[in-house]
Amino acid sequence: MRRRTALLGAALAVGALALTGCDRGGHTDLGLALSTMNNPFFVGIKKGAQAEAGARGLRINITDAQNDPMQQINQMETFTSQQVKAAIINPVDSDAAVPAVGVANRAEVPVISIDRGVNGGRVGSTIASDNVAGGRLAARTLAEALGGRGKVAFLEGQPGTSAARERGRGFEEGIKQYPGIQVVARQPADFDRTKGMDVMSNMLQAHRDITGVFAANDEMALGASKALGARSGKDVKVVAFDGTPDGVRAVRDGTLTATVAQQPELLGRQAVDWALKAARGERLPRTVKVPVVLVTAANAAKFDG
Repeated sequence: MRRRTALLGAALAVGALALTGCDRGGHTDLGLALSTMNNPFFVGIKKGAQAEAGARGLRINITDAQNDPMQQINQMETFTSQQVKAAIINPVDSDAAVPAVGVANRAEVPVISIDRGVNGGRVGSTIASDNVAGGRLAARTLAEALGGRGKVAFLEGQPGTSAARERGRGFEEGIKQYPGIQVVARQPADFDRTKGMDVMSNMLQAHRDITGVFAANDEMALGASKALGARSGKDVKVVAFDGTPDGVRAVRDGTLTATVAQQPELLGRQAVDWALKAARGERLPRTVKVPVVLVTAANAAKFDG
C-alpha cells in the first residue's frame, strides 16, 4: 500500500510540473524572453503570445529579465534545457543579447527576436513595428501641432536598443523637413516613466521656452507630462510612441497630443507564428514589419479598451 501511495504521489507531482510548462525537466514548446514586464507594452506582447500559443495547443515559457542581460542568458539556457522547438527574445540590449542568442545557437534552437534586433548571432527573423516610419510620423504630427515653428525636446529610449535607434532616426529625418522647428534638448530616459519625469524636469530648467516634446515611448511621455503639469498637451504639445492603454487615455484626456500606436498583441501573436516557421526550417525574411497607426483625440475612443 505504501509503495502504491508513493507511486501515485510521484505521478501527481510529475503531472503538476508538466502542466506548468516552465520546469527544467518538463515539456515546453516555445520560450519567450522579455526584457521587462514593468511596461504595459511588453505585457501586451506576452498576452498576444500566450493567446496564439494557446490557440495552437502549445506550451510557452515566458520570462522577465527585469532589464538584466545576464538574466536573458540564464533564461535561454533554461529554454534549451527544456528542449523548446524555438526561442523568442526581446533583447534588453541589442549588443548584450548576443551571448544569449549564442546559447540557443549552440543548442541548435532557432531564435526569433521581437521588437528589438540582436547585433550578432543567428537570428531567423526580427519582428518589430516599423519604428523608422513611426518616428517620421511622430515628427510630422508634432511639427503640424506646432504650426511648423517652435523649440522641442526629444526624450530618447534605452541606449543600445534597436527600437530607440530606429525611432530616433525616423524622428530626426522627419523633423528636418520643418526648418522652423529647433530640437534644443535630447537625452535618454530609458523608456521609463520616472526617468522621463526627471529628464523633462531637468530640460525645463535649461529650456523654459520648450513648446513641443517627442518621447520615444508612452511611459517617458507620461513622465514628461507630469513634469510639465497643466502645460502638457496645451502650451506644450507632447507626442509619444507605443499606444499603451495609459498613453491612449492620456491622448483622450488631452494631456498627450498624440501617440504612434504599435500593436503589441499582434507582435506577440506573429512572434509565435514565425517561431514555429523557424522550427520547421522554413526560410524567413530578415525583418517583419508590423504597421503603426496614429492615435489622436479624434480617434482615441477606438483604441481605448
